[in-house]
Amino acid sequence: MPADKKIKVIIADDHAILREGLKQILSETEDIEVIAEAQNASEAIHYACKLDADVLLLDISLPDRSGIDALRYIKKENTKIAILMLSMHREDQYAIRSLKAGAAGYLGKQGASSELVNAIRVIAKGKKFITPEVADALANQVMDTEKPLHESLSDREFQTLTLIASGLTVGEIALRLSLSVKTVSMYRTRLLEKMQLKHNAELTHYAIKNNLVD
Repeated sequence: MPADKKIKVIIADDHAILREGLKQILSETEDIEVIAEAQNASEAIHYACKLDADVLLLDISLPDRSGIDALRYIKKENTKIAILMLSMHREDQYAIRSLKAGAAGYLGKQGASSELVNAIRVIAKGKKFITPEVADALANQVMDTEKPLHESLSDREFQTLTLIASGLTVGEIALRLSLSVKTVSMYRTRLLEKMQLKHNAELTHYAIKNNLVD
């Protein structure tokens, strides 16, 4: 990227206050320009595929579709755009899944104020942005000869697991993910089978034991 060319950024997050906060941080730079804002996955996909943007800041939890689902779709349609996943979840929960799905980096929202600008500049150059926490998570996965059971879950199954463990009912999860109750029940059945568990109480116990929920 030419030194005098601004980095064009799209912000995708369903919270207007957070979008304004991110815009404020980026407005203090001379080499970064926010060209669009999206409040859901559909808008994020539309802008990322239609606009000439360099970087997409993509929230991992969006109301109409998960950020990782949107990430996969966007990378199929636009391989050039660099995507930085933003999340309230700890790095060991979703960072590796995001990177495997095609993200150029993963940043916790709690660290956005101090690391966001650097992260954007790094991935705009075609590099990966890896925080020390993500590096630790990657190292732990490489060193573990026996992967934990939840590593075998699909992204939707893993998301369903964390939401059940957070106390949500199948109906509430269906509303949160914009899915049918039948579909969420299917994910629940699959993850129980894969993890050799019998009911929600065991799921919750497993999630807490493995630090999958806050």
